[in-house]
Amino acid sequence: MAFLPHPARRPVLVAGASSGIGAATAEWLAAQGHPVALAARRVDRLQELADKITTAGGEAVAVPLDVTDEASVLECVAKSQAAIGDLEIVVAGAGDLAVGLSYEISPVEFADQINIHLTGAYRLYRAVIGGMIERTRGDFVFIGSDVALHPRPWSSAYVAAKSGIDGLVATIQLELEGTGVRAGVVRPGQTLTGMGMNLDQKTTENMLNDWITHGLARHGNFLAPEHIAQAVAAMVAMPRGAHMRAVEVEAEGAIPKSKLPPKGSDQ
Repeated sequence: MAFLPHPARRPVLVAGASSGIGAATAEWLAAQGHPVALAARRVDRLQELADKITTAGGEAVAVPLDVTDEASVLECVAKSQAAIGDLEIVVAGAGDLAVGLSYEISPVEFADQINIHLTGAYRLYRAVIGGMIERTRGDFVFIGSDVALHPRPWSSAYVAAKSGIDGLVATIQLELEGTGVRAGVVRPGQTLTGMGMNLDQKTTENMLNDWITHGLARHGNFLAPEHIAQAVAAMVAMPRGAHMRAVEVEAEGAIPKSKLPPKGSDQ
């Protein structure tokens, strides 16, 4: 089977575009010439980013989205496609972080994390995948997490949801084989975003100490959202006929100052 190249114009929908990884991904793809629909609950933040993108010469529109509400998802997809055209790339990155020990958080709190991170991503996938299959092309990227491979204490619901994303993507990839549509997962390691910044100091301290105890906090370096944006961009830019199925992005440990070249050196 011959694969036609990607169209020159590839409309994008990014869920969770109001901050962090979603915002960085939307801005990165817009800079590459793709029209972008920015979707999240905080529409004021989305509009600020849309204005920034259009001022820089790109094309962007802000669209309200609550991934826990199926009607909102369907309306978001419809508005996005009416504004920028049939969606060629969709990035499911909406989410937040609620932490706590598994035997202390409530079933409601646990279910909320599953609903946002796993079921919410599935709602978006289900809303757009039919059109992609009809057009025999498209990229759907799930933002997963390295916790699916290396679970962390205090994050049982988040770990369960992101592990579910891995299982969902693996199944989807089998089902989409031969349709011309690709689905992949990007698994960020520790990334400096707004998620978790609302935690109280004591909870954060206890959680990090447990991570250290289990060897899950090797160093203090964090990824920037732009690092994940570049991984998403690389995945969707793969020529048709090739499939980047999963990418894990981790923060690199700092080089000791004693091994850095002297200031002024050309090394």
